[in-house]
Amino acid sequence: MTDHAPIARRRSGPRARPDRPRHLAPVSSNPDPGSTPGVVDGVALQTTGVGVRDGGRWVLSDCSLQIPTGSVVAVVGRNGAGKTTLLELMAGLRRPQAGSITVLGESSFPAGSELLARVGFVGQDAALYRGLRVSELLKMGKRLNPGWDQNYAVGRLRDRGVPFDVKFGKLSGGQQTQVAVVMALAKRPELLLLDEPLADLDPLARREVMGALMVDLAQRNVTVVLSSHSLSDLTRACDWLILVDSGRVLLANSIDDLLTGHQLLTGPVELVERVVDRHVVIAMHRGDRQAILLVEGEDPGIRNDPRWDVRQPTVEDLVFGYMTIQQGAS
Repeated sequence: MTDHAPIARRRSGPRARPDRPRHLAPVSSNPDPGSTPGVVDGVALQTTGVGVRDGGRWVLSDCSLQIPTGSVVAVVGRNGAGKTTLLELMAGLRRPQAGSITVLGESSFPAGSELLARVGFVGQDAALYRGLRVSELLKMGKRLNPGWDQNYAVGRLRDRGVPFDVKFGKLSGGQQTQVAVVMALAKRPELLLLDEPLADLDPLARREVMGALMVDLAQRNVTVVLSSHSLSDLTRACDWLILVDSGRVLLANSIDDLLTGHQLLTGPVELVERVVDRHVVIAMHRGDRQAILLVEGEDPGIRNDPRWDVRQPTVEDLVFGYMTIQQGAS
């Protein structure tokens, strides 16, 4: 569905379009007595109305979402959409100008907090000291992080053939990424944030690094937030999706729920208006005789109508469909 023509969502009775995308995870407004305000059990991270200004423009606006503990989250969107800003907020590298963010039960990295030791972060350029040997980086990690697991770090890098006596800046791109990810995991974090760590790798190296990461994560109870331009890399590994476009969160929910909550319809163009009147249409491509529509919800009448071919969309269908709406509205 790369050829969609944007179509405005129509309001029709009880299926009127909500003010906020219905696929955002709900934000609790009534916490249990005695609990920390705004903190929800089973939620690793929560943002409420978060906005970030860069100069005279908002690079992230009205961002509200929840990330469940233990999930592996894909953050997707085009260049400049706000993905890096969102991950930097989660890592405590930036502070919002509007709204609030809660990470692992604490409010936006308060002064003196031990929260930094509970969060691992790997940026796009794997920013480690390029002049230090790998063995020296591991010693520094052990010195700076109270929960450091030296046996894990040494064992993982040895298994992956990373030389310990070579300076970090002299390693291959894949080896640099492996070192950065292993060091982030050696902190024993509860939340691991990976901002396009595979961007500079070739497809084979990306697959190898992603496979090694998934092996490590399978043995730990850690919440992972991973951004990448490669949807195929992410959807094989992740169970939760956040779509960011033009500084706004368009989708934030489990991938299974998002896919089962939409249909991809292919049928005669003369029947399109009937579908549009009954459904929230996310995106549509209309040809001379056939039309393809991405819609919310399920309609047994359409599913049982032999004139329509009905199937569940792919993650790519969802992402491109919702970005088409945003592009048409901007």
